[in-house]
Amino acid sequence: MKRIVVTGLGMINALGLDKESAFSAIIDGKCGISNIESFDTEKHTVKIAGEIKDFDPQSVLDAKEVKKADRFIHLGLKAAKEAMSDANLPEDVDMERFGVASASGIGGLSNIEKNSVVCHTRGPRRISPFFIPSSLVNMLGGFVTIYEGLKGPNLSSVTACAAGTHAIGEAAKSIIVGTADKMLVVGAEAAICPVGMGGFAAMKALSTRNDDPASASRPFDADRDGFVMGEGAGALVLESYDDAVARGATIYGELIGFGESGDANHITTPTMDGPLRAMKGAYKMAGEPKVDYVNAHGTSTPINDKNETAALKELFGGKENCPPVSSIKGQLGHCLGAAGAIEAVVCLMSMRDGVLPPTINHSTPDENCDLDYITTGARKAEINVAMSNSFGFGGTNGVVIFKKI
Repeated sequence: MKRIVVTGLGMINALGLDKESAFSAIIDGKCGISNIESFDTEKHTVKIAGEIKDFDPQSVLDAKEVKKADRFIHLGLKAAKEAMSDANLPEDVDMERFGVASASGIGGLSNIEKNSVVCHTRGPRRISPFFIPSSLVNMLGGFVTIYEGLKGPNLSSVTACAAGTHAIGEAAKSIIVGTADKMLVVGAEAAICPVGMGGFAAMKALSTRNDDPASASRPFDADRDGFVMGEGAGALVLESYDDAVARGATIYGELIGFGESGDANHITTPTMDGPLRAMKGAYKMAGEPKVDYVNAHGTSTPINDKNETAALKELFGGKENCPPVSSIKGQLGHCLGAAGAIEAVVCLMSMRDGVLPPTINHSTPDENCDLDYITTGARKAEINVAMSNSFGFGGTNGVVIFKKI
């Protein structure tokens, strides 16, 4: 089977508009969660989120093109462009063998909301002609292929909060089976809008710590009360190990395992069994290596954090055998379908720099969450193997494992 490596990375989130500034802020333990500024939250029960404040979509699109794409596409294009540049690809790349695997949990929710209001208040003839193509999840990949010239497989994962991780697996499969030589993975989400916030709040899924946004997302803490919405994008360039070596590419890491599973249990309440089977699948494919770090799904919800902790202990044979674990959602919020892509980028950059990102806002121990969550700040460490977990509504789970080369 072909060995798959990562040769380019890109990222944008509430802590930075590029991978280096965002990663530096994550390692420094900073928090990008604050009061929502993009719309009036007066009537909302939840008024906080991990918004990207200073992003100009004209940095990736001409002004006349901006309105043709939803914000999640703008963010995805930003991360994709950075990853492609970072990969330092030669001019003679066969673009017919270079594809994209895009991902989003919801896609153009803000445009769906806006045009629904227009239809109701002003009539269907006033709906924007760009409404549908700006909102479709797969249009993220469509825009990316147009602007980057990628003519290989054009795939899209729409698996809730596991979408970004599943896209990495789909991209790898394309290279392994031979339908592409290289694949760009890009996961993006921008659902911080009135109906998005209102919908998740109605489910009682969100933290209501409006008076203290920076400490609202508290992964694995006993006082956690729900996740905080985030937005952003992550991108990775994948190619075969042989191709990367032949062109002298910088290799961030090798994808040595990926696992997928379904809970078959409940539309929103996760189990321990489903995530555990995805972890076991990735771990077995990877050859059951010594794992040095786990980037947890770690949503700051009561059930996920308890179940994920239990699954990790089951996977590694007890608390004493578990590697250090952290969740960066306390800093960025939960970026839904983009989370897996962003967190994979963070895993690979952590491996590059030899540093474990912290779990912030952990102050009250939970007897059901008793692992080493790196709660006192970033920690220097040799990271040779890292695991990243993503679990989504509908009981859809994805896990990837990377190895340093």
